[in-house]
Amino acid sequence: MPSYAITRSILIDAPAEQIFDTVADFATWPKWSPWLQIDRNATLNYTGEPSTLHSGYQWTGEIVGQGEMEHLVLNRPRRIEDDLRFIKPMKSRSDVSFDFESMGSSTKVTWYMNGKLPWFLFWLKPTITTFISMDYDRGLKMLKELVETGSVLSDLEVLGIETRDEMHILGARNSATITQIGPVMEKVLHEVDTVMQSTGMTPASEAVSIYHPVNLKQGRFEFTTGFPVSSAVVAPAGLQCIQIPAGKFLHVRHTGSYDNLGNAWSGIYQYARAKKLKIAKRDGFEIYRNNPNETPANELVTDVYVPLK
Repeated sequence: MPSYAITRSILIDAPAEQIFDTVADFATWPKWSPWLQIDRNATLNYTGEPSTLHSGYQWTGEIVGQGEMEHLVLNRPRRIEDDLRFIKPMKSRSDVSFDFESMGSSTKVTWYMNGKLPWFLFWLKPTITTFISMDYDRGLKMLKELVETGSVLSDLEVLGIETRDEMHILGARNSATITQIGPVMEKVLHEVDTVMQSTGMTPASEAVSIYHPVNLKQGRFEFTTGFPVSSAVVAPAGLQCIQIPAGKFLHVRHTGSYDNLGNAWSGIYQYARAKKLKIAKRDGFEIYRNNPNETPANELVTDVYVPLK
């Protein structure tokens, strides 16, 4: 059977013992797991004494499917080894482990997964490796946030399928890696605002970002960020006007830090797959419902829309 291996790391400003204890306690996983947020109604069960050898947890949900995990090695504060078993929607087993390496006052956390695919799914190996790597990056980022601040500023709500009228967005196009995208978008939005005001236009209160085809292997995102305008607006030099066609969209709302918006995008596709919704080959987009300069990070509301066939 074709095998795959995932390795992702992050530096967390905390002692290895503290981070080890957080990961070893399965009751913390719903706070930082990159998969559980989209399925609020999932059932979670814990077995054994918390943070002990052979303790585990099981999950069952309409969106996340069914599976279980068990601690096989707990070498505090250096290493954790787990047995991960998926039951639904497809049976599989993987070896999962964590290494904790002290680096002064910080700790390097490395998360591994080694698994195998059924032979008939060999062609999915590159895609699965890419998506799990992105999931691991999001999970480690949330683990860092939880350990360093005590909470994770990310909450998802599925608002369902909506029919929307067409929109016209006046903005500028750019690209960035996933680690750069926040600052680059902020810079682009400031430039768009400046151009609009210099030509006598007043930007709308809610900004929008449209995501164009993504190169997942390179981890680079093409996007246009700007403001809604009427269809009659002529784009000034340096900007472009893009139409978002009318149609059906799957709508997920994210409340919390923009740094965690990847949870909304992952969750919306996770939900669509579970519900067997057919996603159209058109651009998805985000609408930022409040001003980050006036709103605490935990209250930032972003609506994410993916077009459906």
